[in-house]
Amino acid sequence: MVPTVEWKDGVVRLLDQSRLPTQVEFLDCRDYRAVAQAIRELKVRGAPAIGVTAAMGVALGAHGVAASDYDAFAKAVGEICDHLAASRPTAVNLFWAIARMKRKMATLKTQPIPQIKAELVRESQAILDEDIALCKAMGTEGAHVIGDGQTVLTHCNAGALATAGYGTALGVIRAAWEQGKKIHVIADETRPVLQGARLTAWELMQDKIPVTLITDNMAGSLMRQGKIQVCVVGADRIAANGDVANKIGTYSVAVLARAHGIPFYVAAPYSTIDLATKTGADIPIEERNPLEVTSIHGSHPVAPEGVAVYNPAFDVTPAEFVTGIITERGIFKPGDLAGVFGAERPAG
Repeated sequence: MVPTVEWKDGVVRLLDQSRLPTQVEFLDCRDYRAVAQAIRELKVRGAPAIGVTAAMGVALGAHGVAASDYDAFAKAVGEICDHLAASRPTAVNLFWAIARMKRKMATLKTQPIPQIKAELVRESQAILDEDIALCKAMGTEGAHVIGDGQTVLTHCNAGALATAGYGTALGVIRAAWEQGKKIHVIADETRPVLQGARLTAWELMQDKIPVTLITDNMAGSLMRQGKIQVCVVGADRIAANGDVANKIGTYSVAVLARAHGIPFYVAAPYSTIDLATKTGADIPIEERNPLEVTSIHGSHPVAPEGVAVYNPAFDVTPAEFVTGIITERGIFKPGDLAGVFGAERPAG
């Protein structure tokens, strides 16, 4: 797979996912404001990828700060962090990565400013490298939930494109495929931005993993016909009680899976688990531009002009509908996350 995000020659280079699947183009962000804009405009998307991009945005912004003493430098970097944090509200990886960069900077207080800037770049690269390793570990841990010969349904895109590489939900699918299992993937189109149609189908086809694209409202019918055996999705934030925020439509898939006795798994790294948020009711849900619903890519109208639109980007699936949460350390019941990850989670 082509890199989703990378630090290259002093810029943050992003695969422009708004151009896929017809064009593979890269966007060079030369300042932190461009990074924030790219996150807002879905040039890069997927919770882990947003986190990595934000970390690199902090490092990029820090390089442009002219302050020569630590306090002035830290103040300027703090403002950069605030700007990046305002880009999107739901994916907790964004805030986790920014907080980690701040903590790293605080440990370097006695170092010269040029050294701090270089260390921030290295820290952002470490976050990227760790994300790929975590995704591969998640794939290893979760591959056994997909049996040989089974068909798995996924919603939105939780693959290499949504991470630094390999993927969360698609990482589990990739690992099962790499183990030699003859599996088939059903990809929801995922209205209104069509991440399933544009990204998941494209990504799986690149890896030659059999995939069939369906409209979002077909899933229940296929489940009733016995054509789906397991569901695996990603997450943008998981609350302490195991409630899961993911792309709008995930809740519907989970309810349908429960009604048909189909296991429903969520794959996510520890950075997506937000123990400071008690339940899904406390997760902020981003509402996006109505044009995403009333048109295709903003240029092909599909609804009457002036119609009222409600366009939340995410919904919350209650923990009771989740069979298990696949992490890099194993598969856990939703209610077990706080006990497993709580002791080591740093503040902020």
